[in-house]
Amino acid sequence: MREHEANAKRVAEFLRERPEVERVHYPGFPDHPGHELARRQMRGFGGMVTVDLAGGAPVAKRFAESTRYFALGESLGGVESLIGYPWTMSHGAFEPDAKRSKGITEATVRLSVGIEHADDLCSDLAQALERAAGAR
Repeated sequence: MREHEANAKRVAEFLRERPEVERVHYPGFPDHPGHELARRQMRGFGGMVTVDLAGGAPVAKRFAESTRYFALGESLGGVESLIGYPWTMSHGAFEPDAKRSKGITEATVRLSVGIEHADDLCSDLAQALERAAGAR
């Protein structure tokens, strides 16, 4: 769990600096709306990171399909890194307004950061972001 959380923090910080990323949702950031609650209830901040990408659906889909270490999957929370596109995967059955009310847009991608080496994960995300940028 320590590695899972440390990697998620590193990935969240890395993604926050990328111009292709509009927003990073990670409770370990002090400006996250749930930060104080998470800090009180948990020893760490978990391994989930959600991003909203610039460029909408085409970029988000291409990004999710372009990773090498992050396997595309709906079931999140294992020791291996997984990536999901909630608009059509985990929340595909919801009406668009219901998705948006939950903070899910066509540009949203969820990561369950695993215990692989953080440098490899960040490198993988960088190449996927660069490939996805061409989908605009």
